[in-house]
Amino acid sequence: MIKALMVGFATTLRYIFTKPVTVNYPDQKVPAFPKFRSKQVLMRDENGLEKCVACGLCAVACPADAIYLEAAENDGTVKAGPRYAAVYQIHKTRCIFCGYCEEACPVSAIFMGKDFELAVYSKSDFIWDKADLLVSAS
Repeated sequence: MIKALMVGFATTLRYIFTKPVTVNYPDQKVPAFPKFRSKQVLMRDENGLEKCVACGLCAVACPADAIYLEAAENDGTVKAGPRYAAVYQIHKTRCIFCGYCEEACPVSAIFMGKDFELAVYSKSDFIWDKADLLVSAS
Protein backbone atom coordinates (compact mmCIF):
# COMPACT_ATOMS: atom_id res chain seq x y z
CA MET A 1 0.00 0.00 0.00
CA ILE A 2 2.74 2.48 0.90
CA LYS A 3 4.74 1.46 -2.17
CA ALA A 4 1.76 2.19 -4.41
CA LEU A 5 1.35 5.64 -2.81
CA MET A 6 5.04 6.39 -3.31
CA VAL A 7 4.83 5.40 -6.99
CA GLY A 8 1.81 7.68 -7.38
CA PHE A 9 3.52 10.61 -5.69
CA ALA A 10 6.67 10.05 -7.76
CA THR A 11 4.62 10.19 -10.96
CA THR A 12 2.92 13.38 -9.81
CA LEU A 13 6.23 15.03 -8.91
CA ARG A 14 7.77 14.00 -12.22
CA TYR A 15 5.07 15.78 -14.25
CA ILE A 16 4.27 18.72 -11.98
CA PHE A 17 7.27 20.76 -13.15
CA THR A 18 6.98 20.05 -16.88
CA LYS A 19 5.47 22.59 -19.23
CA PRO A 20 1.81 21.74 -20.02
CA VAL A 21 0.85 20.94 -23.59
CA THR A 22 -2.04 23.29 -24.26
CA VAL A 23 -3.58 24.41 -27.54
CA ASN A 24 -5.63 27.60 -27.87
CA TYR A 25 -8.32 25.80 -29.87
CA PRO A 26 -10.10 28.43 -31.91
CA ASP A 27 -6.86 30.19 -32.80
CA GLN A 28 -4.62 27.10 -33.10
CA LYS A 29 -5.67 23.72 -34.41
CA VAL A 30 -4.03 20.39 -33.79
CA PRO A 31 -2.92 18.88 -37.11
CA ALA A 32 -4.83 15.75 -38.09
CA PHE A 33 -3.04 12.48 -38.63
CA PRO A 34 -2.68 11.33 -42.26
CA LYS A 35 -5.11 8.42 -41.83
CA PHE A 36 -7.70 10.48 -39.94
CA ARG A 37 -11.22 10.11 -41.39
CA SER A 38 -13.99 12.58 -40.70
CA LYS A 39 -16.78 14.35 -42.61
CA GLN A 40 -17.61 12.83 -45.96
CA VAL A 41 -17.81 15.02 -49.05
CA LEU A 42 -19.19 14.30 -52.50
CA MET A 43 -16.71 15.18 -55.22
CA ARG A 44 -17.22 16.81 -58.63
CA ASP A 45 -15.43 16.04 -61.88
CA GLU A 46 -13.27 18.48 -63.85
CA ASN A 47 -16.36 19.95 -65.58
CA GLY A 48 -18.07 20.73 -62.27
CA LEU A 49 -20.62 17.91 -62.58
CA GLU A 50 -21.34 15.40 -59.83
CA LYS A 51 -19.24 12.24 -59.84
CA CYS A 52 -21.82 10.06 -58.08
CA VAL A 53 -23.52 7.57 -60.43
CA ALA A 54 -26.00 6.38 -57.76
CA CYS A 55 -24.84 2.77 -57.87
CA GLY A 56 -25.62 2.30 -54.18
CA LEU A 57 -22.40 0.48 -53.30
CA CYS A 58 -21.61 2.97 -50.55
CA ALA A 59 -24.97 2.35 -48.88
CA VAL A 60 -24.51 -1.42 -49.14
CA ALA A 61 -20.96 -1.26 -47.73
CA CYS A 62 -21.95 0.90 -44.75
CA PRO A 63 -22.07 -1.36 -41.68
CA ALA A 64 -24.11 1.17 -39.68
CA ASP A 65 -26.75 1.73 -42.42
CA ALA A 66 -26.09 5.46 -42.29
CA ILE A 67 -26.30 6.21 -46.04
CA TYR A 68 -29.56 6.61 -47.95
CA LEU A 69 -29.74 7.43 -51.65
CA GLU A 70 -32.32 7.48 -54.42
CA ALA A 71 -31.27 7.19 -58.04
CA ALA A 72 -32.78 9.24 -60.87
CA GLU A 73 -32.30 9.33 -64.62
CA ASN A 74 -30.06 12.10 -65.89
CA ASP A 75 -30.65 14.57 -68.71
CA GLY A 76 -26.97 15.59 -68.91
CA THR A 77 -27.04 18.70 -66.72
CA VAL A 78 -26.31 17.16 -63.32
CA LYS A 79 -24.01 14.26 -64.11
CA ALA A 80 -22.16 13.12 -67.19
CA GLY A 81 -23.45 9.54 -66.81
CA PRO A 82 -26.93 8.07 -67.25
CA ARG A 83 -27.93 8.26 -63.55
CA TYR A 84 -27.33 10.50 -60.58
CA ALA A 85 -28.30 10.55 -56.91
CA ALA A 86 -31.47 12.63 -56.58
CA VAL A 87 -31.41 12.13 -52.80
CA TYR A 88 -28.17 11.44 -50.96
CA GLN A 89 -28.21 11.54 -47.15
CA ILE A 90 -25.79 10.50 -44.43
CA HIS A 91 -27.08 10.17 -40.88
CA LYS A 92 -24.16 11.37 -38.74
CA THR A 93 -25.34 9.84 -35.47
CA ARG A 94 -25.14 6.43 -37.11
CA CYS A 95 -21.89 6.93 -39.01
CA ILE A 96 -18.86 5.23 -37.43
CA PHE A 97 -16.33 6.86 -39.81
CA CYS A 98 -15.00 3.49 -40.96
CA GLY A 99 -14.28 4.61 -44.54
CA TYR A 100 -16.00 1.64 -46.22
CA CYS A 101 -18.13 4.02 -48.29
CA GLU A 102 -15.02 5.64 -49.71
CA GLU A 103 -13.45 2.27 -50.53
CA ALA A 104 -16.63 0.89 -52.14
CA CYS A 105 -17.21 3.80 -54.53
CA PRO A 106 -16.11 2.79 -58.07
CA VAL A 107 -15.83 6.39 -59.34
CA SER A 108 -14.26 7.98 -56.20
CA ALA A 109 -17.28 10.22 -55.69
CA ILE A 110 -17.23 10.13 -51.89
CA PHE A 111 -14.18 11.19 -49.92
CA MET A 112 -13.52 11.20 -46.18
CA GLY A 113 -12.26 14.68 -45.34
CA LYS A 114 -10.24 16.05 -42.42
CA ASP A 115 -12.86 18.41 -40.96
CA PHE A 116 -13.38 17.46 -37.32
CA GLU A 117 -15.68 20.32 -36.27
CA LEU A 118 -18.99 18.46 -36.53
CA ALA A 119 -20.96 19.94 -33.61
CA VAL A 120 -24.55 21.00 -34.26
CA TYR A 121 -27.31 22.52 -32.15
CA SER A 122 -30.32 20.46 -33.21
CA LYS A 123 -30.73 16.80 -34.02
CA SER A 124 -32.18 17.55 -37.46
CA ASP A 125 -28.77 18.96 -38.44
CA PHE A 126 -27.21 15.51 -38.02
CA ILE A 127 -28.76 14.36 -41.29
CA TRP A 128 -26.59 15.77 -44.04
CA ASP A 129 -28.06 15.82 -47.51
CA LYS A 130 -26.46 16.31 -50.87
CA ALA A 131 -26.35 20.10 -50.55
CA ASP A 132 -24.26 19.78 -47.34
CA LEU A 133 -21.94 17.10 -48.71
CA LEU A 134 -21.30 18.31 -52.26
CA VAL A 135 -18.04 20.17 -52.87
CA SER A 136 -18.65 23.63 -54.24
CA ALA A 137 -18.08 24.04 -57.97
CA SER A 138 -15.06 26.22 -58.61
